[in-house]
Amino acid sequence: MRHSRPALIVFCREPIAHQSKTRLIGAITPATAAALSDAFIRDALAKAVAVRTSRIVIAASAPDGAAGSKYFRRLARQFDADLFDQGNGPLGRRMARALEPFSSDGALLIGTDTPSLPTALLDASLEALRRNRIVVAPSLDGGYYAVGVRGTMPPIFTSIRWGSRTVFASTIARLERDGLPYALGPAWYDVDRWPDVMLLAAHLRMLARARHRTGSSVCPATESVLMRLGLLHHAR
Repeated sequence: MRHSRPALIVFCREPIAHQSKTRLIGAITPATAAALSDAFIRDALAKAVAVRTSRIVIAASAPDGAAGSKYFRRLARQFDADLFDQGNGPLGRRMARALEPFSSDGALLIGTDTPSLPTALLDASLEALRRNRIVVAPSLDGGYYAVGVRGTMPPIFTSIRWGSRTVFASTIARLERDGLPYALGPAWYDVDRWPDVMLLAAHLRMLARARHRTGSSVCPATESVLMRLGLLHHAR
């Protein structure tokens, strides 16, 4: 049975120098790390618009709360998104809190650290959630960049070592132990550390050559920051 299009939740933190993408600081300045984080968020929201989901939700973390953040209020207006506060607590609790209000009709939660993710692959995870109760899309670092739920929340947001290389494996083990059926979304790579940024830049250079000045970028805001860093150049 096919269901209605799920909601799409973009799970993110307000970009602030010295607090955003801190594993990149040293290779780039704190202000540039925050600018890259902002670009990742904008590109994720642009993809959310492109896949024409039923509802876009920004699940935000900000020093003064989502409602008190001019940054997130501006993004919500720009992308016609609902604004939801992640609240406090461990990552799993905040993810579950963001998903639960929308899970009865189906909701896919995505992070923002996969800026080069093709829209078609995001769409594939949304389509998988129309046919399955649970969808998990793995990232190559051992975690996952998207998780979708339709109906009752599964017990996969507690007792997980968040930030470790076992997040995805532990999540799948929990699902299988409890006999909960699930589907996998397409795998992709996260951008967390400087070698990931270099991989991203090399990937985007390859895509730019393949486009031959036609078609659109998969992450234009991110490309703009990488150009300022000298890692990408305008096509000639």
